[in-house]
Amino acid sequence: MARKVLAKDQFVKLIVGAGQASPSPPVGPALGSKGVKSMDFCKEFNARTAHIQTGTPIPAYITIRPDRSFMFELRTPTTSWLLLQASGIEPRKGRVRGAQNPGSETIGAVSLKHVYEIAKIKQSELRLSGLKLDGLCKSIIAQAKSIGLKVVP
Repeated sequence: MARKVLAKDQFVKLIVGAGQASPSPPVGPALGSKGVKSMDFCKEFNARTAHIQTGTPIPAYITIRPDRSFMFELRTPTTSWLLLQASGIEPRKGRVRGAQNPGSETIGAVSLKHVYEIAKIKQSELRLSGLKLDGLCKSIIAQAKSIGLKVVP
């Protein structure tokens, strides 16, 4: 049963690697300042993301109630991360980044098939389930161009 969100509830958005949540920054300070035990969040987050490849950045939207209890919703990985993984770009210094000058520089290419697969992944989210697949594909193509990826047929 879903609980109604109250005006007194606080919200925190974190992006944490799947299975890698620990009470160290950024999780500890973000939740500790709200009075939530970060270790409880870390255990539950790691349990709920155990089936996902370790290190995949997962956005978590945390609702903190006035009694210091919390609930959180997991979303799909960010579109830019999915695009860079589909293009086969290797991370530098542990981070995957787009082009420095996206309009004039391309760092890789991604096929329309990859764009379609990413759109299907994103459409599985409840908040995006009402959108048409072609609209999501157009949005993903625009995102690819903005990070310096070329979309090829």
